[in-house]
Amino acid sequence: MVRADLLLSLVKNSLCCDKIKTKNIVESIIAEERAKNHSILANRLEILLNSSFNNENFQNKNNGISDQRISNLVYEVTPHYRLDDLILPTEVIQICNELIHEHNRVDLLRSYNLEPRNRILLIGPPGNGKTSLAEAIAESLMLPLFVVRYDGIVGSYLGETANRLRRLIEYASTRKCVLFFDEFETLGKERGDTHETGEIKRVVSSLLMQIDSLPSHVIVIGATNHAELLDRAVWRRFQIRLVLPKPDEKHLADWFKLFEKRIGFSLGYKPEFLAKKLSGINYSEAEEFGQTVFRQYVLMQPISNIKPIVDQNLKLWSARTAIVNQIEGEQDGIRETPNNISKTRKS
Repeated sequence: MVRADLLLSLVKNSLCCDKIKTKNIVESIIAEERAKNHSILANRLEILLNSSFNNENFQNKNNGISDQRISNLVYEVTPHYRLDDLILPTEVIQICNELIHEHNRVDLLRSYNLEPRNRILLIGPPGNGKTSLAEAIAESLMLPLFVVRYDGIVGSYLGETANRLRRLIEYASTRKCVLFFDEFETLGKERGDTHETGEIKRVVSSLLMQIDSLPSHVIVIGATNHAELLDRAVWRRFQIRLVLPKPDEKHLADWFKLFEKRIGFSLGYKPEFLAKKLSGINYSEAEEFGQTVFRQYVLMQPISNIKPIVDQNLKLWSARTAIVNQIEGEQDGIRETPNNISKTRKS
């Protein structure tokens, strides 16, 4: 049965002819019914909603826009991580737990005319857990995780990207889900950049309006490695902004403890020793190192001593890190040269 507060709000706003609020309420009802596996009712309500509020989509279905099937715009990911599996700053864990608590007690909040927060921006260098955190939030709330496919969203024709984006948001609005925009700067770039085209600026404006229209049962998470590229208005759209930094030695040691627990096997050295030897790497690289060692150990059975394998990989990793640092240093030197910067921008 439809919740009483939703039913009352629906009647109230319908009588007032408030179409926007009515649309949001119907989307909430559809999401509630879909969560209860009442798919027939949910689908019928969705068809009715689309026919009433989105007639322009039917009028434009032959306007040259390429395939807009939802499978081309988004794909569902099964979460593999829990919050307990991640090594995160204390304040990040606290805020995530608060968000989860808000959504678990949404009925109480709505009785006071409040809605849970549902827009999160994750900031930090690659490999430090932004995607894993999105999975963990979806897992904690037992919601499907939808990852946006930019190859299906971004089009080459005028207005095509904005139309596909609107279709994606309409699809997500009728489901309780986590909608994840990785590399968010792809769509949310600064509109004041004189080197960007007018089409990109229109896409950013459309994106901001679409995010504003999302109901609270859709948790939208944006992740970016380049926060400096985001449009200033993007920051205001996200109620929660979390920074995920590179791990220090303590956090790396904690990660190796969790890794050994996960694989049920010791790497032969104390986690603190490994963290010191591999200081400066991110969690993704730590995972790569651990899996490489474990894989080699399995292949070399029945040899039971894992320490020589770890020693060999530590030497290889040290050489690899030196090469990467050299390349990054050369790239930083190129970026700091004004002539090169101007040439890059002109190209």
